[in-house]
Amino acid sequence: MGAVGVLLLQPPATVPRFVDVIRKTLLVGETLEIGLFCADPSSDACGAVERQAANAVVLPISGVFSKHEAPGHYVTGTPSSAVLFAADTPYRIGFPGAIGDRALTLRFGEALAPEHLDRGGGREPLASHGLLRPRAMLLRNLLWARLQTSAIDRIEGEAMALELLGLALGAMGAGRAPRRPAALKRRRRAVERVKEAVALAPADRWSVGRLAAVANLSPFHLCRVFRQMVGTSIYDYVLRERLSQTLEAVLEAGEDLTAIALDAGFASHSHFTARFRSVFGYTPTALRRIGLAANGVQLRKIVTARRRRLA
Repeated sequence: MGAVGVLLLQPPATVPRFVDVIRKTLLVGETLEIGLFCADPSSDACGAVERQAANAVVLPISGVFSKHEAPGHYVTGTPSSAVLFAADTPYRIGFPGAIGDRALTLRFGEALAPEHLDRGGGREPLASHGLLRPRAMLLRNLLWARLQTSAIDRIEGEAMALELLGLALGAMGAGRAPRRPAALKRRRRAVERVKEAVALAPADRWSVGRLAAVANLSPFHLCRVFRQMVGTSIYDYVLRERLSQTLEAVLEAGEDLTAIALDAGFASHSHFTARFRSVFGYTPTALRRIGLAANGVQLRKIVTARRRRLA
């Protein structure tokens, strides 16, 4: 295990006073580092300009953050997404609603970068964020659960993290819209406003009309643009966001499943169970039982056994 307390992501020259940040290295492998990032802000204002010395993918476990890449252009990090921080690329971080976030971070060097981050040879640059498939969300939370035990060894953690990194980077290459700068910029803003609103209140009784008002688009146009930009429907996105927010609680033995279901905005335990199983391939009870009893080999089987179904 890596030494807890080592900084994983390079901090800015001046850390904003309105946010308390914890960065820990959880495991150091030969090809990447796994870390934990926690932010507890008192304001939703953006911080100072930062740069990372190495490439990093951030995978939120809970909460929400926004990565501002250029004036008027930002992406939203939530538990159903992955966000890329390319080496030596400036950005600013904000925390919508000042609720903060907690995330796994995968930091990797140039040995892994060429295949995924190649911007030459006429290839389109990799997107800076992507919507995770259910299998990737499961793997993220199972890896997080394993990292909290003393049973995990370096090769197990690194193998799981490398698979997770591949899934996350793969998600960033899908669902791009045609290159029309002005229209694309407006669509991105609309989509990110919707994602931010859902992340701040995933349990709300959202409707297409309410989300269209947030995006300042007609309901029909929002549905079309959202699928084009994100790669899934509005309904599927809200469902995934709600379910991704429950994964950590499901894997903790002390949480009552009915309470988890109601807190997440589901009408009943049975409704929650049916939706959870349709997305992840397991009921909450079955996943909790497997997560508590399984070793590392069994956990990897969980996320690969139903690869075709969850893809």
